[in-house]
Amino acid sequence: MAKRDRKAPKDDAELTVGDDTGIDVDVIEADEMKPSGKRRARERRTASGDSTPTGKAGVVDVAAEEGAGMDSRNPFVRVWTFLTQVVAELKKVIWPTRHEMVVYSIGVLVFVALVTAVIFGLDVGFAKLTLLVFG
Repeated sequence: MAKRDRKAPKDDAELTVGDDTGIDVDVIEADEMKPSGKRRARERRTASGDSTPTGKAGVVDVAAEEGAGMDSRNPFVRVWTFLTQVVAELKKVIWPTRHEMVVYSIGVLVFVALVTAVIFGLDVGFAKLTLLVFG
């Protein structure tokens, strides 16, 4: 059952008699029937804001993504463009707070200590077993 089929009707006028869901799909607006999530990612926005399908799902037009300004052969321009894009992406990162970093670091150190203790125990056990068998 699709998500649009489960949507509750706004009033009693939208109910149909023979439908098991109780919703008339024709009454649902076009915005509610647009795909979301992965299916929505198959569409690209144009400069005017309209969405157009790209054809194959997962295929990205690299030339359109990079823009027309990347045709320059000047290596300094390319390096500068790369660095500005790196800075722009780093501004999008959600950095952890100091408290979160301390908690995560302690968690990692405790986990590493436990795994090290288990491996040490197995190593000592196998060494004693080897001495017992071949000893």
